[in-house]
Amino acid sequence: MGRKARVDQGELARLVAQGWSNGELAEHFGVTESGVLQAKRAAGLSRPMTDHSAALPWKLSREHSQSGPATNLRNLSAVAQGRTIPKEKLNTALRWAGRLGEQGLDIAYDPVQGFYEVAAGGSSHVGGVLAAAREALGSPE
Repeated sequence: MGRKARVDQGELARLVAQGWSNGELAEHFGVTESGVLQAKRAAGLSRPMTDHSAALPWKLSREHSQSGPATNLRNLSAVAQGRTIPKEKLNTALRWAGRLGEQGLDIAYDPVQGFYEVAAGGSSHVGGVLAAAREALGSPE
């Protein structure tokens, strides 16, 4: 049984700062890419996963997980959590959520039917996600 390859955290941090890919790092250290990811987590070099549970509080069916509303809500959630997303995706999500708000609509979800628009009522789910994204962007309502 062979000895586990060691990943020097100082060298790992230096190479990550230089922009090395996980594949390049794996080859350099003689470990798998999974080993690189584990070493990055251990060294505090990986970003935490973005949590979209507030923006998508439903258990989505597989066929609905990449739909327009799900994608827009995820993109707004990412921005609200300080992530950078491509400008086109951000603009699409902002326009979509803004249109719903202007029309007094919100979004609801059914595992069979998928996403559908409903009257916003007292508090709008999409409005709340949009407000959090705008706050993170420093944008006015």
